Amino acid sequence: MSNGGIIGPVVNPVISDLNQTFTASGDFNMPNSGPAPGQVDYLVVAGGGAGGGWCGGGGGGGAGGFRTSFPGGTKLTITKGSSVSVTVGGGGAGDGGLTTGAPGTPSIFSTITSAGGGGGGGYLNPPGITTVGENGGSGGGGQGACAPNAAGTGNSPPTSPPQGNNGGTGFSTPGGATKAGGGGGAGAVGGNASGPAAGNGGNGSANSITGSPVTYAGGGGGGTNVNVPAPSVGSGGTGGGGPGGRRGNTAGTPGDVNTGGGGGGAGAGGFPTGSGGSGIVVVLAPNAKVSAPGIWSLSDAYNYRKAGTWN
Repeated sequence: MSNGGIIGPVVNPVISDLNQTFTASGDFNMPNSGPAPGQVDYLVVAGGGAGGGWCGGGGGGGAGGFRTSFPGGTKLTITKGSSVSVTVGGGGAGDGGLTTGAPGTPSIFSTITSAGGGGGGGYLNPPGITTVGENGGSGGGGQGACAPNAAGTGNSPPTSPPQGNNGGTGFSTPGGATKAGGGGGAGAVGGNASGPAAGNGGNGSANSITGSPVTYAGGGGGGTNVNVPAPSVGSGGTGGGGPGGRRGNTAGTPGDVNTGGGGGGAGAGGFPTGSGGSGIVVVLAPNAKVSAPGIWSLSDAYNYRKAGTWN
């Protein structure tokens, strides 16, 4: 058909959501198209903490901080046509098993910062003293060998709603059976160690900003010096938390990449600690993506430009 001198069918522009996932640091470019002002939803998950190490069980690493506006939260206003830097935090690095777990690093999008997960409690070498679980987005679990067996505090620094939960405390018996606490997760506190078992990592939280539900930010499981199969070992929390290790058999398991999961604590004998999982950032800009599947008439182009939907 004829459209003011143009031969061909007129096909209106298709306006859809812009959904971008960052598994590494980069830049988010807000289109000039879409409704004004430009508003976006976000999911910002920091890197998880590493599990701790000790001759008697290291604490599980805390999950990375979990902050989101989706669904139903307050969106961020991003200037149309601008570029916003995105930082995806790395997980704390595991090591040979005689140390406090390394914390995760923050993830940042615009004004939203999620804190890295706290490292699991363990053994400082030097100077050769035990340490408690560290504070962070979620707190690291307490080590199992010697008092103090305290866990780290989650939601540190505080946000509303909270970005994470506390870790679980460690436990030791007079006979030398030592079990560490699990790291906190975005959805639940880390499990306290008890008579039969090390503490499990706290479960993470599910979110469907990508279009399907995914669980993020599970805490790492506590390690133990008890050389028997599960349930003596702390399991990792749902959402990428790594299980703990046990004496003479297994190391702490790393947290899953791009989930913010905490690493599992080491068992006895200097087995390696589990590294924390790296974080992730997801940005959803409703009605900001405009594509042209065909020919637009000049009058439609004028109207879309005037309405702010012409890119």
